[in-house]
Amino acid sequence: MTKSQLIETVFEKTSALTKNQVAAIVETIFEGMKEALLRNDKIEVRGLGSFRLKSMKERTARNPRTGEQVTVTAKKRIHFKVGQPFHELLNPEGKK
Repeated sequence: MTKSQLIETVFEKTSALTKNQVAAIVETIFEGMKEALLRNDKIEVRGLGSFRLKSMKERTARNPRTGEQVTVTAKKRIHFKVGQPFHELLNPEGKK
């Protein structure tokens, strides 16, 4: 689902808001999430999951094409952990 599809879905379910208002709300939520991650805060959406930054250390890797050793610089990445209700919805027979 793209951001425009999300805006359209929310717009269809609300009668009191215009499409521009829904777009502004969705954009505000995304901006808040970006700012929280930049502060290294954890974002938790009950029933869906949580987002947090994970620091990756510098490491040595291998170029698969040439076999040459290359250094991969340290970086941060976003880690998403699915919430239990959402996990159970996707996997009704399995446990987490």
